[in-house]
Amino acid sequence: MANYRDNFPMALDEGDHRLFVGAKTPPRLVVLNTDTGQVVAALPSVADTDDLYYDAEYHRIYMPGGQGYISVFDQTDPDRYKLLENIPSSLGARTGGFATKIGKKGAHRFFLGVPARSGHDAELWIYQAQESN
Repeated sequence: MANYRDNFPMALDEGDHRLFVGAKTPPRLVVLNTDTGQVVAALPSVADTDDLYYDAEYHRIYMPGGQGYISVFDQTDPDRYKLLENIPSSLGARTGGFATKIGKKGAHRFFLGVPARSGHDAELWIYQAQESN
C-alpha cells in the first residue's frame, strides 16, 4: 500500500479473504489478500470517496465519490476485478449505505446522501442492484 495514500473506506470479502480499500491519492480501489497482505488489484476509481461496500451475492463493490459518480466494480473471481460502470450521481455525494434484501421480496439497495446545495435541499437517493447483461 506504499503507493497509495489517504486510505479511508474499507470493506471485507471474508469468504475469499479479500480486503477492499478506497485510496484517495491516487483514486483507486485497492484489493488486498488478507492471508498474504499482497495487493491483488488496484483499479482507477471515483475521487473523494468516504464509503465502500461489498455485495457478496452480486460480487460487486460500490464506491461513491464526491467527484459526482459511483464506481461499481465486478469481482470476476478473488483475483480479477473490473470497473463495471461509473454511475452519475451528484458532486459532493460521497456518503452512502448498503442493504441486502430488505423484506421478503426485497432487493439489494444502495443509499446515497446528496448534500444540500444552492436551491436544493439535501436528499437521499436510492439505487437498486440488478443483474448485469
